[in-house]
Amino acid sequence: MSPNNSSDKTFALKDCALIAIATGRKAYTLTELRNHIRDVTADSIYHHFWGGQLGVGFEESEFNNDFATWCRKHLSEPALGEQLSVIDPVGHKNLEDLRLEILDVIDERLDQSDISHFLRATRPFEFLRSLLVIFDTGNKLVRPEDLALVMPELTTGSIFYHFIDARRRLEDGSDDFRFWLGCFGDDYEQLRSRLAGIDPFFSSLRQIRDELAEVCQEYLGREAI
Repeated sequence: MSPNNSSDKTFALKDCALIAIATGRKAYTLTELRNHIRDVTADSIYHHFWGGQLGVGFEESEFNNDFATWCRKHLSEPALGEQLSVIDPVGHKNLEDLRLEILDVIDERLDQSDISHFLRATRPFEFLRSLLVIFDTGNKLVRPEDLALVMPELTTGSIFYHFIDARRRLEDGSDDFRFWLGCFGDDYEQLRSRLAGIDPFFSSLRQIRDELAEVCQEYLGREAI
């Protein structure tokens, strides 16, 4: 499926917003957290790893996922928080694979420490899930060089939709920009490779946009003028 769900080579730019929805699930202990992670929908796992990118995470933190933040700040499990914080969802083929790694890390901690079974958090972990609302901006790209012109001005919602959420939609796990460039043959393979090297998880959306713009302008800027 192309970014614009069409057989032509135009790229329809979208914007998006994430709406957080309560699931009614709460955890006060590590065991409860583990059991809920095992059973919640994949949309909830997605929310607690990616929701903060669009400013809908339940708490500001230096950690990139809500599970790590809660374990460190509210469950007095700083070491576990550090372990969970380094999990990169980009390296997983799907959300179920990501779920299994989270469970493995928590299970290892529960096996190693008896006290971890009895610690009670000062604040419950509230499981949320995300609903993605998509907007059509009305703007279309016709040629790859257009990326160099528009990338610096894209909203963070557009960056999220096309560079992050696309990985759930596309069968090859890439993003919309790389997929679209692939429609033009091998001429942009080096650019696609550079874009693939940008990790979207450990940077803010604005930082990601700046990196994307820099790479696109390096490869396409001269042709775009």
